[in-house]
Amino acid sequence: MAVASSSDVVILALGVALAAAYLFRDSIFPSSKPKAVPVAPSKAANGHGNPRDFVAKMKEGKKRLVIFYGSQTGTAEEYAIRIAKEAKSKFGLTSLVCDPEEYDFENLDQVPEDCAVFFVVATYGEGEPTDNAVELMRSLTDDSFEFSNGERKLEGLKYVVFSLGNRTYEHYNAIGRQVDAELTKMGAVRIGERGEGDDDKSMEEDYLAWKDPMWDAFAEAMGVEEGQGGDTPDFAVTELDSHAPEKVYLGELSARALTKTKGIHDAKNPYAAPVAVSRELFQVGGDRNCVHVELNIEGSGITYQHGDHVGVWPLNPDVEVDRLLCALGLYDKKDTVINVDSLDPALAKVPFPVPTTYISVLRHYIDISAVAGRQILGVLSKFAPSPEAESFLKNLNTDKEEYAAIVGSGCFKVGEILQLAAGNNISIPPTPANTTPWAIPFDIIISSIPRLQPRYYSISSSPKLNTTSVHVTAVVLKYDSVANKLAAPRHVYGVGSNFLLNIKYAANHDEAPLISTSDSTDPASISLPKYAIEGPRGAHKQDSIYKIPIHVRRSTFRLPTNPKSPVIMVGPGTGVAPFRGFVQERVALARRTIEKNGPEALADWGRISLFYGCRKSTEDFLYLDEWPQYTEELKGKFTMHCAFSREPPYKADGSKIYVQDLIWEDRKNIADSILTGKGYVYICGDAKAMSKAVEEVLAKILGEAKGGSAEVEGAAELKLLKERSRLMLDVWS
Repeated sequence: MAVASSSDVVILALGVALAAAYLFRDSIFPSSKPKAVPVAPSKAANGHGNPRDFVAKMKEGKKRLVIFYGSQTGTAEEYAIRIAKEAKSKFGLTSLVCDPEEYDFENLDQVPEDCAVFFVVATYGEGEPTDNAVELMRSLTDDSFEFSNGERKLEGLKYVVFSLGNRTYEHYNAIGRQVDAELTKMGAVRIGERGEGDDDKSMEEDYLAWKDPMWDAFAEAMGVEEGQGGDTPDFAVTELDSHAPEKVYLGELSARALTKTKGIHDAKNPYAAPVAVSRELFQVGGDRNCVHVELNIEGSGITYQHGDHVGVWPLNPDVEVDRLLCALGLYDKKDTVINVDSLDPALAKVPFPVPTTYISVLRHYIDISAVAGRQILGVLSKFAPSPEAESFLKNLNTDKEEYAAIVGSGCFKVGEILQLAAGNNISIPPTPANTTPWAIPFDIIISSIPRLQPRYYSISSSPKLNTTSVHVTAVVLKYDSVANKLAAPRHVYGVGSNFLLNIKYAANHDEAPLISTSDSTDPASISLPKYAIEGPRGAHKQDSIYKIPIHVRRSTFRLPTNPKSPVIMVGPGTGVAPFRGFVQERVALARRTIEKNGPEALADWGRISLFYGCRKSTEDFLYLDEWPQYTEELKGKFTMHCAFSREPPYKADGSKIYVQDLIWEDRKNIADSILTGKGYVYICGDAKAMSKAVEEVLAKILGEAKGGSAEVEGAAELKLLKERSRLMLDVWS
């Protein structure tokens, strides 16, 4: 090793001294100024403030509108987003669109004066708020709830209400009306009229009729002028040249489904349930179908109770997927991988997982099978391939009567309307050769067409007898459209039920029958719509077993816990589905009770009466072979009353007999069961006619039994039964 010279040592020592002086300069040469103490950035500045404080988020994002939606199936959320988009395009105002379940309402009184609060709320069940709006309604209706001012006052708060309901239900738009009344009571000021959408007729038309006057009132109340916004896209769609195939969503509904990892199965992560049994319930030879499907949930972690609903996640039929691909000029690019980014995540979230493909979006993620809305036609008219096509769509968009006469009566979907506007033939299979392409940006399609939602069915089984399976009973929706100047009547198919019918045929290795059009002499001219039932990447078919994505939605439609209470069930058609589960529940309890206490153990049980109706005993009697077995197991405590509307006997005047007629015939037992036995009444099925008729006859029976009238004593008794949850409805229109 070389020996260092004396000069090297001196230089090295000097370097060390200078370095030490620099490192310890604050101690050796103290500053005359006090040392600044670094201040930690605020949580709010880092976006880590109270995540449940919507007012802070409004101020931070400079939002003048906050829009709360109470939604059970997604419709109210869609309208909330539409309102936010219109506020932006009309006035340049940005909104905070909120799920009320994620926020607290103590500071509702702190909303700035130049801001407004929108409530887009649906009414669910028996006049109840949707699941995500329960706490919101508690805050507005609970007299003990106080805002940050220590009072129940919202003086000067500007608000707007659009409510969603169905006029065939007794509590039509009850939640929207209640929100309006409570806010007014606390001193808030409504902008414009309260909007009420009626799903029985046309929610869309009700919204369109309401929104324009509301926006006029809004502009005046908020001091804004229309024209300050602009047509800015909600999403940016990018085609990807390369992407790992295993990370592309091809119809999977969640990240767990894509990666095949385990987790809780719910509406955000449906379970692909194997189909254990699928069979036809209507007698062979009829022109209608009713599908019984048993879904295996063993090992899934899914549990259910009798009366719950199962959400079945369908997909769009192949013909409509191909039709829209052709109309958008994307048929040859259908498998191209795309990414979708939201340009304003607070306004519009990407409604499906990405990256994905064009065909996956149209098949699995958006509802292209729904009747085209009037508003979307105005948007699409800007991209028409010809002046004639543009004029055609603009006319449908602006003329409410013309829209109803053509689109409404014809039940035309978006793809069909685009073809008709361009002069294409919609009665033949769509191809790029016979379909005129439109230059519609794909982000417009994503923005304008709602997300494909699950279809809900009352579970027709009891977990006490079917511990590892959920049963579904679905009548297959198929009807003829009304003829108009553009098209003759043609078959229209419900998405969810025909998807299940496809599964049934495939699972049983049956060929779907050919059916004729209404004006054809050929008895077998067209086939049922086909679906890609094998699922993304073939994941929904394993050997010969098919799978269906499902989740369970809880319900309050439950039997009384005490079997001594009489039970009256009214369920014609597929309305009988939950009552099959109810009866199975009682059968399971009866077996255990008899095993423990002997054959006479059911002697003090209450009477169980089922009022069921269908067309013919030989055509559409659901579960015909099962009811006698249940009657035997329940030792005479179960009685079934059947009305067959299209076979004798008829009434004296020749008219048909329905379930309400059978209830009237059994009025003595009905009155005794309800008034003396403190019994429970359940109604399931059609809300428009059957449910109302049954309630009317019940009011008449109870009114007479109380020595009064249906209108006074009967109505009062029904009201009391509902308040005490002894009259419960699970009805639809």
